[in-house]
Amino acid sequence: MQEPAQPIVSATSPTDKGLRSNAIGMVRIVAVGLAAVAPAYSLAVTLGFVADSVGVHAPAAFLVGFLPILFTAFAFRDLNRVMPDCGGVFVWISRVLGPVAGWFFGGWVPQIATFIATAALAQVATVYLLDSVGLEMLAANPAATIPLAIALIAVSAVVAIRGIELAAWVQYALIGLQIVAIGGFCVGAFLAIGRGTAPASAEPVSLDWFNPFATDPSGLVAGVILALFIYWGWDALIAVNEETTHRSRTPGRAAIVSTVILLVLYVSASVAALGFGGVDLLTSDEAIGDVLSVIGPLATGEFFGRIITLAIGMSALSALFTVAVASPRSWLSMATYRALPKSIGTVDPKSRTPRTATLWWAGLSILTIIVLSLISQDFVGLAILSIGLQVAVYYAATAVAAIIYFAPRMRDPKTLILAGVLPGLGALMMAIAFVVSAIDMARPEYADVSWLGIGAVFWIGIGALVLGLIVTLAVRPLCPEFFNRSTIPVGNANSTDFHVMDPTEEMSH
Repeated sequence: MQEPAQPIVSATSPTDKGLRSNAIGMVRIVAVGLAAVAPAYSLAVTLGFVADSVGVHAPAAFLVGFLPILFTAFAFRDLNRVMPDCGGVFVWISRVLGPVAGWFFGGWVPQIATFIATAALAQVATVYLLDSVGLEMLAANPAATIPLAIALIAVSAVVAIRGIELAAWVQYALIGLQIVAIGGFCVGAFLAIGRGTAPASAEPVSLDWFNPFATDPSGLVAGVILALFIYWGWDALIAVNEETTHRSRTPGRAAIVSTVILLVLYVSASVAALGFGGVDLLTSDEAIGDVLSVIGPLATGEFFGRIITLAIGMSALSALFTVAVASPRSWLSMATYRALPKSIGTVDPKSRTPRTATLWWAGLSILTIIVLSLISQDFVGLAILSIGLQVAVYYAATAVAAIIYFAPRMRDPKTLILAGVLPGLGALMMAIAFVVSAIDMARPEYADVSWLGIGAVFWIGIGALVLGLIVTLAVRPLCPEFFNRSTIPVGNANSTDFHVMDPTEEMSH
């Protein structure tokens, strides 16, 4: 018998939602965060375009792009410490900025980005897995790939429903394969450089590659925006905070750790790729959209090249599994606080997972991939390019919420820096990224597709945000308890209904 989630009084003293507490620790939650990013896939499809924007200064672009991610991660860490809820950004923004902002910035925006990503991840995983076993002809046939992509979504839902422990162990294996593949590529590339057997297009490795001021500013901005995309996803680990040991501290620390690991992977791989193949090879028509699959076999041999291709497919699959875990938990929280129908908040009494929300996620994800594919095969790719706008919006909103929430405690210099200055810089950089991206996407030549003289990606990205505002206003009469602030009262760190830990208190633990 399923039990519906019960209403609560405050977002800062959440009831037991029925999830399994203390189920996973630090290492496994870091694996969840890394898996959500799909590092092998993200690197493979982005590195060539970053090199096209900034040349040999791709490592610098990854370093600069890392800064707003790190600064935003501090905001996630601090807000999770005082409000450790699987709803994450939805709860935090609702608490600080109000229910309308919470539903839009914390509910709609991340979820619409996730649905678009889910459609792409399922397709990418299908294509690469078929390619890795030599079925390239089948991988090029949409009639074969779409049913298989739908099957992968169904499998992801089954794994997620079976329990958080199983999902975490699956992520262990899949993220391990990706690290082995990226690490193996780096070793093979550096050995070839050392032996002098790299292609003629190879570039001499230089410390100047890490200097962001040594490249054209406009190119650097474009490269950084691309870099932001490949870091996105680590915040999915917040969705399992209620099932984590020391839930007020471990997820926040894991957010910082996972972003640093991503930085090391991306910078190392970019140096190896540029040193081995150079800008000319990375930006060639053959390699620019899939660098690792093209130059991986050249650096490591045909056998390990197949492993790299497999890892890229598994990378997308691991991200798909993570989405199947994270999104339903966000919906569970929204249902608990009456921002969604309470029936969505039912939890399986045996597996202690949000089964109803997971089934809804699977059904809507399958519908999304079918609809996008029917519109156009190119439409999925265009939608993916628009995700950066959604990411910048809800990351910036979260950083702003952290600043406002902890403002009463910023008389302390450490709190001012960690909870004020750094998240503020993160929000500012995200806002700049949003504006620059939107202007760039509006160009009719962007992605070579335009409608009414404006880039199609701009219409999709901005259109999704406008639609979200309309939907948010439309659901207000349907969720009166939430929107009248009776389930999540608005307040800041001066509120007296709970104990607030300063962002610097963690240092004493």
